[in-house]
Amino acid sequence: MDSFRDKIVPVTSILLGVVVVWYVMAVILNAPFQRDLDRRANQTPGFVEFIGKTLVQPKPTLPAPHQVAVNFFENTFLRSITSNRSLVYNAWVTLSSTLLGFAFGTALGIVIAVGIVHVATLDRSLMPWIIASQTIPILAVAPMIIVVLAAVGITGLIPKALISTYLSFFPVAVGMVKGLRSPELTHLDLMHTYNASASQTFWKLRVPASVPFLFTSMKVAVAASLVGAIVGEFPNGALPGISANMLA
Repeated sequence: MDSFRDKIVPVTSILLGVVVVWYVMAVILNAPFQRDLDRRANQTPGFVEFIGKTLVQPKPTLPAPHQVAVNFFENTFLRSITSNRSLVYNAWVTLSSTLLGFAFGTALGIVIAVGIVHVATLDRSLMPWIIASQTIPILAVAPMIIVVLAAVGITGLIPKALISTYLSFFPVAVGMVKGLRSPELTHLDLMHTYNASASQTFWKLRVPASVPFLFTSMKVAVAASLVGAIVGEFPNGALPGISANMLA
């Protein structure tokens, strides 16, 4: 019970602190517009009334937490899931490209890792380029991918999935390379003693040893894939997706 309390109390305290700061900043940022509205209406509200007005503006500079909660509830539970304003619908649009990109990235990362481990030339030539590819900002790459693919008639899910693939394949490739090379030298010598072929060594020794590394890498890759899907939606902010709601 004490350990549970030790975990809950700090998190709750930080959360309450964030909410308080959020409300304070909402009042500060919404105050100039509210003063302008009161001046035009020839009103002089009291301090408490003025603060209340800053927290209920229809289009505030910074929405208050309760306004965000109400809007989230309305767009999640009170709208048809086929509506463009439904968060469920927009979340599914982003999730579909995330999952597709994650699948592509995982498959590509595994293929690259297998090639690097078994072909020395790929290890020396391909690995540096893979690392260098991750130094390019995704915000610079995403618009070019969207525009180029749109020029050849490819739009919708595939461009966003490719951007997710670009971000998600790297952790899988690096993790699988480490996993496939994780068997100890004595284990490899034992397989050689048993006259095991390269494919038998791969499937019976290297692959089982790489599984923990693969799942650890996939946890990183799925988060990167979601980021890629959201970034890929920004150039087409008018289309459905989480990014459209963020821009709105």
